Amino acid sequence: MLNRRLFLSTLASATSLHAQQKPLTPPDLTNIPYGPHERNVLDLWKAKSSKPTPLVIHIHGGGFTQGDKSTVGRLILDGCLNNGISVASINYRYSTQAPYPAPMADSARAVQFLRQHAAEYNLNPKAFAATGGSAGAGISLWIGFHDDMADPASGDPVLRQSTRLSCMYVTNAQSTYDARTIATLIGEETAHISALRLLFEVPKGVDPLQAKDRFRAYEEGSAVTYLSPGDPPVFLFYSQSNTPLPPADANTGIHHPKFGYFLKERMDKLGIECTVKVKEDYEGRQAQQQKDIVAFFLKHFPR
Repeated sequence: MLNRRLFLSTLASATSLHAQQKPLTPPDLTNIPYGPHERNVLDLWKAKSSKPTPLVIHIHGGGFTQGDKSTVGRLILDGCLNNGISVASINYRYSTQAPYPAPMADSARAVQFLRQHAAEYNLNPKAFAATGGSAGAGISLWIGFHDDMADPASGDPVLRQSTRLSCMYVTNAQSTYDARTIATLIGEETAHISALRLLFEVPKGVDPLQAKDRFRAYEEGSAVTYLSPGDPPVFLFYSQSNTPLPPADANTGIHHPKFGYFLKERMDKLGIECTVKVKEDYEGRQAQQQKDIVAFFLKHFPR
């Protein structure tokens, strides 16, 4: 059985790679509440502009059980702010506080909240993108592919707002959280990983591959389930090589580029842009990586 402490340490390493370094520029606004829970807060960096700016929303990683909004780093933050793109970074409920769909629902609500307050924050509500590493990557893809969750009849003005995104740039992403698909794509050891057991409330001692009462939740919690024509383009980066997995290495498996190529195959069939880059593509070339990320955002934000 996978050592949970080792797994979380691996997740932290993957998240820190997405962050690169702690941001040097302090947020313009901190701990803005976007929902009722204590973790429903976000920070906002506003790009200097006389016109409403595009927005990139950072969703942190950490296996749905740790991490916070401070992990947005200079690669994203400086690249965006220097090119007229504002940045928000959010917290959401951990799966130990509220399991699926809470992390996804909270993050979608943050998108809606920021859209509701776009005029106040000088944001262009038609130009929103998402980014994140690991769990935050999976959430970003889930929101981006999901049908619009706006509820025009809701008594909550936030929930009347659209959740649609222009594009997503993500690192070390899982395109599916379905244990059955993961077992086939990556390996059974990864399919049993503790973070997903917690997310989907698989009881202790129950094999997640046999937990039939959780199969629907696996499907509903997986970004690829919602992929359809007209969905936003995606840029995926993996901090490891696309090499065969060592036997029973769940820590490597949960961030393997196979997740990205699995998604790309499906997006290619639908004619939706999907770029996958791996470790060797940007090793020692962070400036080029930052340039490519910003160019991707700017290409897909509406003019």
